[in-house]
Amino acid sequence: MSGKERRELKREQRDAVKQALNDYQDADTNTILLVILAILLPPVAVLVHQGELNSKFWIALLLTLLFYLPGLIYALLVIFGNA
Repeated sequence: MSGKERRELKREQRDAVKQALNDYQDADTNTILLVILAILLPPVAVLVHQGELNSKFWIALLLTLLFYLPGLIYALLVIFGNA
């Protein structure tokens, strides 16, 4: 492998690492914002996370209307991927 090829490979690897770090930071920021939204409005947080009106949204809405705390817990479970 020539010096030019080696430099090009290192540059590509460096760019890939930078892109992966940016993606990780964006995902972390999105999760924090979803948690804040879940504290304020649990069904809306589930809707934003899922991207569509599905059964998880309706369950979160029903739980939030009945009692706030179960709706909040369910929304956090959906956001963190356990539901």
